[in-house]
Amino acid sequence: MAKKDAPPRWDRKMQQRLARGEAAALGELYDRFASLVHGLAHRVLGDERAADGITRDVFAHVWQHPEAYDPKQGPLRSWVATLTHRLAVQRLRATETAALTQGGGSTEDLERKVRQASVAARADYIVQAMPVPLRTALELAYFQRRDYRQTAADLGVTEDEARRRLRLGLQLLSTAHDAGAPGAPPGYGGAV
Repeated sequence: MAKKDAPPRWDRKMQQRLARGEAAALGELYDRFASLVHGLAHRVLGDERAADGITRDVFAHVWQHPEAYDPKQGPLRSWVATLTHRLAVQRLRATETAALTQGGGSTEDLERKVRQASVAARADYIVQAMPVPLRTALELAYFQRRDYRQTAADLGVTEDEARRRLRLGLQLLSTAHDAGAPGAPPGYGGAV
């Protein structure tokens, strides 16, 4: 039970430290979430420089508005991911709208691109947020092309356990297409 209470307590303390203007708190937050933020932004935008800009914008927003986070609404990680997603989608829409005005496609193309980027970002978030045993099994099966028997041997678990982990991991990942995907940050799916 104490483990479940740990992240929200850390979240509240981090918010308090940021509200007091502790630069060390921002550094800690950056160390913890920078790869998540940059990865989500890059997944939506498909551009390294734009993802760097979104990463700066997200941490600047958190620093300037720590009170915007409400621990009662969910983990700080989810709030940061939601903020990242929102800012990246806004940037994508602005960029693509500018391309549209110069004759580079249709409104439907823009919306399709935004939806695809949102699903991809949700999938990344789900993989990063899933329990390590599930993520490890999926990584072995997908990236190293292991079947469930080889995965079981690599992980030192039974074949039934390997199949269970793979099935649960894939079930979680399949929710990336859902607007209100379990495991996705609140507001992450619907508000693009």
